[in-house]
Formats: sequence, C-alpha cells, structure tokens
Amino acid sequence: MALFDKNALAGKRILVTGGGTGLGKGVADFLVAHGAEVHLWGRRLEVLRQAADEINGRHGQHAHVQAVDIRKPELVDVAVGEIWAKYGPLTGLINNAAANFIAPTKDLSPRGFEAITGTVMNGAFFTTQACGKRWIEQGLKGSVVSTLVTWIWTGSAFVTPSAMAKAAVNAMTMSLAVEWARYGIRINAVAPGPFPTDYAWQMLSPTEDSAVGATQASEVPMGRYGEISELANLMILLLSDGCEYITGETICIDGGHHLAAPSTFAGLTKLNDDAWRKIREASQAASATSKAQRNV
Repeated sequence: MALFDKNALAGKRILVTGGGTGLGKGVADFLVAHGAEVHLWGRRLEVLRQAADEINGRHGQHAHVQAVDIRKPELVDVAVGEIWAKYGPLTGLINNAAANFIAPTKDLSPRGFEAITGTVMNGAFFTTQACGKRWIEQGLKGSVVSTLVTWIWTGSAFVTPSAMAKAAVNAMTMSLAVEWARYGIRINAVAPGPFPTDYAWQMLSPTEDSAVGATQASEVPMGRYGEISELANLMILLLSDGCEYITGETICIDGGHHLAAPSTFAGLTKLNDDAWRKIREASQAASATSKAQRNV
C-alpha cells in the first residue's frame, strides 16, 4: 500500500549499508521509488551491482554502489568522502549491514564474536561518525536510521553477540540524538520482527531443526511475517522532512511478536549436540558461498 507521494524523498541522497541483499536492497528500492538517490554498500561488489541494476531497471539511474568493509574506519571515511566529492552530500544514512548466525554461546570463537560485533556495532558507529562529522562541519541537516531488532529489549538466546551489538547501536541512537540535535541531525532506529530474507534467513534457520525452533508466523499475533513495503514506509517517514521532531527513538515493527512470545530463538534450547553440529555445518557452507561471491 502506497502511503506517500512519489516525490516524498525528492532531493534526498541516502546511504544504505548492507544494501545488496535482503532488507537493505528491498528498502532501497522503495526509497528510489519515492524520489531518492541511493548508495548501496556491502563487501560483495558483484552482488551490489546486481541489486543496483534491478533498482535502476525499474526506476532509472538512481542507485550507485561501493564495495566497503564497514569494520575498517579508514575505508569508511574514504568512501563517504568519495560520495561527497562525486555526487554531493548525503542527507540520510541507513545502518542496515549485519552479520549473524545461530550458535550456542559456549561454542563461539573470538573470531565469530568479532565478525558480528565488528559489523553491527563498530560498522554502524564508523559510518554514522563519518557522515555526522561532515554534516556538522558543513552546517547540514541529516537523518540516521539504524535497523535493530526487538532483542535489544528482551535479549535472545543463541544470538548473544548480535543482541549485544544491536543494543549498543540503540544506545548510540539515544546518545547522539541528544548530542547532535542542535545541528539538525536526527538519529532514530527501527526494530523489525520476523521479516524473511534470503541469506539472513538461511543463516538463522539453516536446517529443519533450527527452523522448528525459530519464530513461526503463527506465533506472531498478526499471524504473519512482515513485508518489506511496511518497513520501507516507516523508514521513508523517518528519512523525510515530515517528522523532524522525532529523534532518539527506536520504533518496533513486529506485529506484536515481542509482546506476546518468548525470544526469537528460545525454542532452540531443545536441540541436542548433533542438531547443533548440522546447523554449524549448514551455516559454514552458506558463509563459504558468500565469501566466494565477495572474491568474484
């Protein structure tokens, strides 16, 4: 359902991290459909190009790409500077990039922990800071929207690093909202419930056992999963000029799930070691495929 005029984001230039797949790609398409120019970031250049080609094929040449590892602050700063120099200042940022997989916390390696927290927490901070300091130096307004999860309020078993990192970004949202309000910079977040996407869904439900333990549509009070158009409508509102008095807020969009059900992966406490072995092997295979795409 269309809620906004097709020019609601006209004149906006918005960076979407993790924009080559899933929610990032889907939301970016809606942003362009409402008048925005978008810049898609990710680590897999070919995947980003495919996403941009799809968006541009529908709406004209309004999607641009850069392969950026947001865990590395020097690369983030250079890439943001390139956007400013070649296209002009950004007006908005969506911190959407994430890394996640399910695993018993006792089995997590330091490398696995850092892969998740480095992307979610560090990456969101580095990108927000790179945009924010330029907005402040140049006297420009800006709007940041981070994609979080309802686990920031409830925690969630078997995805402890993600829950920790997303909670940290929620803290950043509240902190910078106060610090940067006087510059006309708004910092908000959204907390989606279950929204099925290809790779993320595969990593969080890689086997039949894990799928049974994760949230089912029947467990959501509305009886269904979320649709990307609904999430995009919320983000369009937060990125537009129509609600400039909203800052420091994390808005939940989950059909009432977190109010009525246990945490997303609570059902996985029933799995035995053999089931977790199969999950680990399936996740590693999906990760290897993703890594191979990054090297293309």
